[in-house]
This record gives sequence, structure tokens and C-alpha cells, in this order.
Amino acid sequence: MANTERSAEVRELAIRLRRAQRETDRLRGRLATRALTALAVGALAERLHCSPADADRQLAHLAQRAGMSVPALAADLVAALATEPPGPGAPPVVPVAPPSGGWNAPQAPNGGGGDAAVLVGAAGPTEPDGVSGAGGAAAGGEVERDAALAVRVVHDQAGVMLGTTAVVLWAVEESGALRPMAASGLRAAELAGWERVPPGVDTPAQRAVGAAGDAYGPVGPVAATPGRDGAPYRLALPVRRDGLTVGVLELAWPEQPADPTAAELRRLRALTEVCALVLSGEPEPPPAGTPYGDLVEAVLDPAVLLEPLHDAEGEVVDFRLLRFNRRFSDPGGRPPDELEGRTLLDVYPLAGAETVLDVLRRSWSTGRPTVRADLRVTFLTGAAVPTPTTVELAAAPVGGQLLLSWRLPEEQDRQAALLANAQRLARTGGFEEDLDSGETHWNERLYEIHGMPAGSSPMPLAALPAHVHPDDVPAVRRVLSAVLAHRRSASAVFRLVRPDGPARYTRLVAEPVTDDTGRVRAVRGAYQDVSAQHRTELALAATRERLADSEQESADRHRLALRLQQAIMPRVLPPLDRAGLRAAARYRPAAREERVGGDWYDAVLLPDDQVLLVVGDMAGHGVEAATGMVALRNALRGLAVTGAPPGPLLGWLNRAALELGDAATATAVCARYDPRRRELHWARAGHLPPVLIRGGAAEPLAMPHGVLLGADPHAAYEEHVERMEPGDILLLYTDGLVEQRERAVEEPLRELAAHLAAPADDLDVLLDRALARSPADTADDTCLIAIQVLEPVPEP
Repeated sequence: MANTERSAEVRELAIRLRRAQRETDRLRGRLATRALTALAVGALAERLHCSPADADRQLAHLAQRAGMSVPALAADLVAALATEPPGPGAPPVVPVAPPSGGWNAPQAPNGGGGDAAVLVGAAGPTEPDGVSGAGGAAAGGEVERDAALAVRVVHDQAGVMLGTTAVVLWAVEESGALRPMAASGLRAAELAGWERVPPGVDTPAQRAVGAAGDAYGPVGPVAATPGRDGAPYRLALPVRRDGLTVGVLELAWPEQPADPTAAELRRLRALTEVCALVLSGEPEPPPAGTPYGDLVEAVLDPAVLLEPLHDAEGEVVDFRLLRFNRRFSDPGGRPPDELEGRTLLDVYPLAGAETVLDVLRRSWSTGRPTVRADLRVTFLTGAAVPTPTTVELAAAPVGGQLLLSWRLPEEQDRQAALLANAQRLARTGGFEEDLDSGETHWNERLYEIHGMPAGSSPMPLAALPAHVHPDDVPAVRRVLSAVLAHRRSASAVFRLVRPDGPARYTRLVAEPVTDDTGRVRAVRGAYQDVSAQHRTELALAATRERLADSEQESADRHRLALRLQQAIMPRVLPPLDRAGLRAAARYRPAAREERVGGDWYDAVLLPDDQVLLVVGDMAGHGVEAATGMVALRNALRGLAVTGAPPGPLLGWLNRAALELGDAATATAVCARYDPRRRELHWARAGHLPPVLIRGGAAEPLAMPHGVLLGADPHAAYEEHVERMEPGDILLLYTDGLVEQRERAVEEPLRELAAHLAAPADDLDVLLDRALARSPADTADDTCLIAIQVLEPVPEP
């Protein structure tokens, strides 16, 4: 239960921060575009001899026809008018007050206009005609106008959430007195006489100033405050900035409201953070026309920023696609730059028939976020084949735009499968134990490691010593002491006694989770079954021991390396028909037994039907080279399940090579073939490039940058993309195929390419010809692997 409550608190805190940022962005956007749009509307009204309301509609119509946002068109219009010389007797163009309701005026909670926001300046409250909660040019200074906008935003949010009918924002002066900055839902007459509230006066706002910590003023009827007769129930919240109380946000109700819940109080605290930004005069607004440009990049799922398009009656009939985030992938395979600026129904013509457009309209008209978890959407692929898909869709208004995000259930399943495969390959299982509640949680893999049936009670960490070999109990107790007593991470390898069979060598890694006082409240970590690795290490250690003083040590070590190399080299490549490929491979051992090295190749069909291809060469010869080769090959197999492209894979493999010690280095070529796109993504680490055979010609691919593995801890590996065509053949090889003692490698590589260009009946004939005509003279190991793109590519 304690864990659940803490998780809920963390989620609420994250929501509060996101909402505070959203409100801040909304405020910034309005501040940045209000004056510019007002100036453009005023200029249009003067030039067209029409009312401001008609000029406002004309500006919106022109923006829609031009495919631009209203602020962007306003900026162009103002710039053009500023450089145009006035005609004879023409009056100067000046900014005008917006029409009644305001151009950027937010809606009241019930959807109507509501009372205007009252701006409070040094001369007392004013209520100019036609000034909405967005503020007006005729009232107060910059801070006062910003405060009016902030109060209107708060009134909208609190009205929807709690039924608030009025809001007052107070600023705290150095003397401790309160000065009203703006109010919404109150008349100017109700603020008369409230220009300043000295310290010690018993009002809800002054009580909030003296409140300690995050305490709030009480909800209840009050004796003295603006508008008390119409709304006697108040809730006052301190507005803090950098630990100082800079103001008070006061909410009002005409009747006794329900007590705010903890979640509602957290949401109100987020609104006070918006007011704190206004009272402190920070931060500066972003450039006009792009107030929400960066918001879409903060969404972890595919997302797009939309602009509503209206008909002559003002109804939303479509949305313009303004900007996509980096996670967006069009089902039809179109790049985002081809879609930006077009309309939703143009890009996805079935959206209107499948209620997607209705969901977006509802979110826009209500001004509230809308979430649909089971929406059926049909995308048209490149072949115009309808593909119905269930999506989880969310939309939320942000200023004058709409943020749309979605999640495909298939993607979630794929990520879960990748994680499960990675844990399976690494033989790893995780746990977390709450020391306060005594609850222990295991994942599915951990039950298998302990040899216990799934669903049985997990074993707490304190009980582990009773389930290990007696000789290993001290090591386990040292881990428990380090984590629980010394509050530091620790690990150990021990023999785990399982109820279903022999003991298994297991590695435990655990770390403490502490609270604010430093007390350990939980332990989390992982178990890894290292039995196979341990047996291999023991076997190699025993082999080295037996041969240490023997005259046959060198020969035996090379025989061991050869057997290890032969055992690890795949005898038969996996079928790659699902990926639209045909493959063949060859391994030619060194001419001299003592030259056994670390050459290796691999081909793996990944869970998403993509294919991993790799060849590598571990520096040196003998057992060290062979064991290093085994370590790198197995590491790459496990890393490939993450779905990472070849460049990052080689970066991770470089770190693994650095961990091998003894200055171990290796070269490698790593490629990942995508059958759906027919694209080969590849990178190299100091290795020779693959050879592409196409249309009777054979040429090495252009080499991306990449140093050999184990040489530089900060190395980065460039990645190239090659578009493959049906019938193309790609050959990957190690340098034993072309290396010569007296010549640069480029010359024998060109000779080999000329031999490969000749037609061959199949891949096996091609590889046999490559080995037979190899110009190499170093008698080194050689690995070759060739793939051919089939025609057509089989459907997934």
C-alpha cells in the first residue's frame, strides 16, 4: 500500500509540473501574439474602412487561404504596412483596442463570455470597455496586463475544476502589504477601496501570506475581502517564487464548496506557479508565431501540432498539420516535411469518416483534453490498401492550437517483447523489496532462476543465506551488510541451491533505496544465472593449469582455440526467407595450425524480421583471440535484440572490447537489413568495406568512419545506408581474403571485385570462386558471408 501511495504521489507531481509548464507556455504564447495581432487588425480596419470585428474575421480568412497561422500573417502584414509610404492625407496606422470579447480571449467555464477581467493599477481598479481576460492596451503597465491574462487563465481552469466564480491575484509589497493586481469575475465597484491591505488585517489573502510551508487559507465565509457579498466563501493560496511569497491567489464561491481533494490542491499549486512567473516578470516570451513549437518534442509518443480551420460560420471543419515530433512515422511511408502545412483530411482522408475529426473537434470546442483508448483508424498505405488499426489517441488544446498524440498497442507489445528477449538472453531477473511493508516483487524470469513455480511467494532478501551453498554464505551476508547497513550497492557470485535440482552459479547485484533522511526503505536489484560462464571459466582455467608446465602447452592451446572457433562458428546459417534474403557462408582456417585466430561471422534473424549480419577479426592468435572472439560475438547477439542500429551497436561493442583487458582489439563490419524498406544500414570498426555486386559490376561500398574496437574509449561509429535492389548480392569478408605482405590492400581488393563481377549460378559458387581466386598470401583465417536480395520481397 505504501508503495502504491508513493507511486501515486510521484505521478501527481509529474502531472502538476506538466500542467504548470503548459499554462506557462499558454501565457507566453498569448503575450507574444496579442499586441502584434491587434496592430494588424487595427491596420486592416483602417485600410478597409470596416469594424475591428470584421477586420479580425478578414485576417483569419486571409491566413487560412495563405496556409499560414494568424500571428505569422499579422507579422508580415505589419512589416509591409510599416515600409509602405502613406498616401496624401492618410491618417497614421495606430494599434486599436480589440473588439468586445478580445481576439485571444479565453472562454469562461460555461462557454460564455463571463465578466471581464478587472485590471488594477496605481490609480485603482479600471474596467475599460471591451477588455477581456487577455488584457487590453489601454490599461496598466506590462505586469498588470500580464496579471490580467494570468487571472483569466486561472479562472478558466479553476472554474472547470471547482466551480470557482471569481479570482483575485494579490502582489506582496516589501512592507508586507497586499496590492490587488487583477481580478476576474468581480465588478470594478467591488474592488473599490481595496488598493492596499496592510499587514495584520484579517483577510484570507493576509492569512495565506503568514501560512507556513505549503499550508492554504481555509475555505469558509469571510468577513472582509473584495466581492464578499456575492461570493463569501474563499480559498487563498500563497504564490511563491524561489522560496519567497510574492503574491496570493484568492478563489471565490457564492455557496459552500466541497473541500478540495489532494489532487485538486496540487493542480491549484501548479496555477500559482504560473502567477509567480507573471509577478516576477519572467521568463521572456518566445518569438511570435511559434509559442508551442517545442512542446511537441516533449511528447514521448508520436505527436503533431494542429491548427483549426474554420468555415464561414466559424465551425471547425479541418485541422492544418503544423509540426511533427521526431517520433512520428507516417503509416504511408511519407516523410514529415511532405505532410507539414497540409490538412488532416487531405493527408488522412478517412479521418472524418472514423470519428477522428469528431474527437479533435470535441477537444477543441470544450477546451479540455480528450482521450480515446479504443479508436479504430484506417490508414492508406502506399498501395492504397485499407489497414484498420486500434490506437490510443489523446488531444489537448494549447493556446490557439491542438496537440495530438497517439500510441499503437503493437508498439507497446514489441517493446515488451524486446525487454523479455533481452532478459532471456542475458539470463537475468529483477526484484524489488519494500522494507517498510515487507512486500517483495519478482519478475517472471526470477522465478525461473530460483527454480520456483510462477505465482509462488517471492523469497525476501534476508532469507537468501538459507538457500545458498554453505561455503558461499559469508559472501551473501557481506552483500546484505553493504546494502542494509552501509547503504551502498554490492554484488557477489554464489551457488544457489534450487528446490528442483542442482545448485546454479548466480550473480546478485543489489542497491539500496533511501528516503530523505538516509534510511534504507527498499532494496532493488537483479539475479543473473552465470552457470554456463562459470563452467567455461573453470574449464579454461583447468586447461591452462594442466598445460602450464607441459612441452605441448603451445600446441594444445592452439588446438583448444581451433575447437573453440569451430564450435562457435555457425555450421548452417538460419533461413532468411522471411526477410527476403538468400544467404551462404564460408570459413577457411589458417594454413598453419599455430595461426588459429579470431575470425568470425554471424547472421541472425531478429524478432522484427530484420537481419543482423556481421564479420569480425580479433587481433592475435590462439586461445586469447578465440575467447575474445566468442565474447564479442555473444555480446553483439544480445545487444542486437534491443533493436539498435549498427552504429550504436559497435559503440557498445567497443566498450565490451575495452573490458576484455590486455589491450584486446578487433575489427568488424556490422549491418542491419530492413526487408520492408530494402535498406541496409551498416557501420565498420577498422574493417574493410563490403562488396556490392549489381548489374554485372562489383564495387566496394564507400567506407564510413570508425576505428577498430578496443582502441578508443570515446570512439563513435558513423553509419551509412544503402538502398538494395532485387538481385543485389552483398559480400562481407575478413582481411584474410585479400591481404598481401608487399601491396596495399586496395589493389588486391580491386582484383577480387573483378572476379566477383562474373556471373555465378548461385551464392555457393560465388563464394567458392572468391576463395579459389583470392590474391592473399598471408595464410590467415578467412570468413565470408554473402546475401542476395530476392524478388519479390515476401510480405511480412
